[in-house]
Amino acid sequence: MRLSFILNGKTTVLETEPDRRLLDLLREDLHLTGTKEGCGEGECGACTVIIDGEAVHSCLVLACQIEGKNILTIEGLEENGELSAIQRIFTEEIAIQCGYCTAGMIMSAKALLMHNPNPTEAEIRNALAGNICRCSGYTQIIRAVKRTAAEGGC
Repeated sequence: MRLSFILNGKTTVLETEPDRRLLDLLREDLHLTGTKEGCGEGECGACTVIIDGEAVHSCLVLACQIEGKNILTIEGLEENGELSAIQRIFTEEIAIQCGYCTAGMIMSAKALLMHNPNPTEAEIRNALAGNICRCSGYTQIIRAVKRTAAEGGC
């Protein structure tokens, strides 16, 4: 199957099997390894990307579903070779711990802030409910999202 979609702002065309997972296309074919596989069944959120403005677990998306879509991965957040505001703030607030869940957390937070630039703590917690961090109590993560919103960074 021939697919055409926007990936991190660039038109991308590739040939693949229609039943391959987006996660595998990103990591294996396109060498974008920031998106991690945790559970492979949509429970942990480590593989979260943004598709057409919505946070989605890429392990649950098949290649045939991305035709014509706009996909944003953690690699697409950098700005002129620098971390984006949300990435920088996650680092500064020490919301990264081991780092395995970080890309998924950031992408879920980014999707929230794209739709709601001034979320309440309850809205932040709800947006991150599909992401599991096994290292922290989420305090730093919530603080990083609140600070990103307060500073107007997305």
